Amino acid sequence: MPQRRQFLSLAPRLLAAAAAPALIGLARAQEGVSGRSVVIGSSAALSGPLAALGQDLKLGIDAAMGQINARGGVQGRSLQLQMVDDAYQPNRTLDNVRKMAGEGGVLALLSCVGTPNNTAILPVIEENSLPYVAPLTGASSLRKGSSRNLFHVRASYTDETQRLIQRLGSMGLNGLAIVYLDNGFGREVLGDALKAMEGQGMKAVAQVALDTGGKNLAEVVNQVLAAKPSAVFMATAGAVSQALVMGLRKPSPSMPVVGLSVALSNEGVKALGSLGSGVALTMVFPDPNRAKIQLVRDYQAAMRALGQTEFSPGSLEGYINTRVLAEGLDRAGKDVNRARLRSALAGVRGLDLGGFVVDFGNAPYVGSHYVELGVLGASGRFVG
Repeated sequence: MPQRRQFLSLAPRLLAAAAAPALIGLARAQEGVSGRSVVIGSSAALSGPLAALGQDLKLGIDAAMGQINARGGVQGRSLQLQMVDDAYQPNRTLDNVRKMAGEGGVLALLSCVGTPNNTAILPVIEENSLPYVAPLTGASSLRKGSSRNLFHVRASYTDETQRLIQRLGSMGLNGLAIVYLDNGFGREVLGDALKAMEGQGMKAVAQVALDTGGKNLAEVVNQVLAAKPSAVFMATAGAVSQALVMGLRKPSPSMPVVGLSVALSNEGVKALGSLGSGVALTMVFPDPNRAKIQLVRDYQAAMRALGQTEFSPGSLEGYINTRVLAEGLDRAGKDVNRARLRSALAGVRGLDLGGFVVDFGNAPYVGSHYVELGVLGASGRFVG
């Protein structure tokens, strides 16, 4: 009897000890990590007005993960992407990320698309201490805090806008018409443009809001043409940008039109054909069609491995963002979790991916301020 009582007194401790490994395993699984794989989440516009941008992005992520997994993965684990469509609707992005962060079993988040969408999910990121690499937005409003969870890779829209305005001013194109999306993204870029123009002594002859679905496109085009601008600045993104260029260029083929890196998808550029020739866009990553640097050669090889022979800024961005995340995972070590991944990413300094450098200083973490200008040729590729 004494031995039985002694055994019963030990039972709770024995059961707790036996359960501990299972609980640890459950916690790790909930964070998207198993012995064989790491699950990364994303919510992106795979349908709706920014579908082409979201699809380009996914191609690049898939290419990078395929290349990394073919080489043995990261710390012996394969990378798996859990991307959910949100059609560029912030409420759907919020629902998607809530599920992934709380119950979907993802270790980290990668490249959700859109300024209003990323604004919507910030509280969820913070509440769950969820590492988030490379939001697909350059909004400066998302780079003002001291979040330890956000790791931006691309340059800001402010950087892009200032570079464009400076170039236009140097060319004597001082009377600009600004067409901006009627949402958080468009209004923020409008503010950036007006501030940059003030610094250059330039003026806006028109400021016109464009519905995200393009419902008021004809009215917008008429307003812009009536203002007789020296150039049109597109603070727009997605399919409406393509329609806007067509609407402006058909009656006025020589109208100078400029936009940010997110203005036109690869499909949008192709659809414009000759009407896109001469459109100037900012570039926040190297030209995906010029294999002068190792990074672009690696990217093109990864795309070809998927059977893709068309290269685009959007897919290159997805590729680069995935490479940055993989670097963080590798530095976090075999026993990776969210906290270790955050610390590893924060320690990235002077990471040369093969001609493109990412450096996360102190929070807010912004890895690059690279901005170049490109002009589209008749082929749809950047020239010059």
